[in-house]
Amino acid sequence: MKNKMKILFFLLALFFVSCSKKTESKVAYNKGEMIISTDESFKSVTEALVEGYMISYPETKITVVTNKEDLGFLDLLNDKVRISVMSKELSPEEIKAYEEKVDMKIIPAKFAADAVVFFVPKDSERSSVTIDEIKNGLQSEDKNFVFDGTNSSNLNFVAQKLKKQPKDLKFSIIPGSVNVIEELKKYPNKIGVIGLNTISRPYDKGAENLREMIKILPVMDNGKSYSPDSEGLKDMRYPFTRVLYFLTNEGNFNIANGFIRYSCTQLGQMIVEKEGLQPYNIYRREVQMR
Repeated sequence: MKNKMKILFFLLALFFVSCSKKTESKVAYNKGEMIISTDESFKSVTEALVEGYMISYPETKITVVTNKEDLGFLDLLNDKVRISVMSKELSPEEIKAYEEKVDMKIIPAKFAADAVVFFVPKDSERSSVTIDEIKNGLQSEDKNFVFDGTNSSNLNFVAQKLKKQPKDLKFSIIPGSVNVIEELKKYPNKIGVIGLNTISRPYDKGAENLREMIKILPVMDNGKSYSPDSEGLKDMRYPFTRVLYFLTNEGNFNIANGFIRYSCTQLGQMIVEKEGLQPYNIYRREVQMR
């Protein structure tokens, strides 16, 4: 009888050890798969960070899907994606929905300063745009401002800055940021609206070609001119500077939180900088003399 009991305890011990190992294997930042949802406007920096993470941790596989910002947030709530990349300030109703469905307090992981930029074709005579022109233009039936779509991050952010709902604004649409750039020359007197990350990569040939097609307009406010350059983003003086952040529905330290931590550390912030955006977490650089 004693031998049978010993065997039983031994088998139970093996069972618990096995279960423990399986649990540990599921909770790991350096292996596994997940899906990230990002608006088209932040796709480039998101993909660059994902590529860096997968190089550092070869046993991870991260898939980036492109979706409108509002829809990406809904996918996060419905557990269709593990991370959603956001820029807009969530409403009290959205925060409540997140905390009820995900069952966690909302903690945005800020990682980059981006911007919504206004532009015209390269040969346009226009050289700037004022805040009042933007406000009045988005209330005009002329619909002279061209966005990349409804529910997009660019439209959401501009609406919030103007303290309006997107549905209350009047605008034209050309689906897709690249299409807005390539087709705007067909529509004289209109102003395109895109995310800076669409054209910000300094050494990317595709982004360079897009930059050569357009003239980015400084925004005038109270007689002062502000541009979406490094200085304008760093101090957030440019009126349409926005902070990009991650939201996750992962409660433990698995691949999603591992990726978020990586993106906010020095290596991830260097990738953000190489994308032509302003790192949110600025690190003191040290030069070692030998």
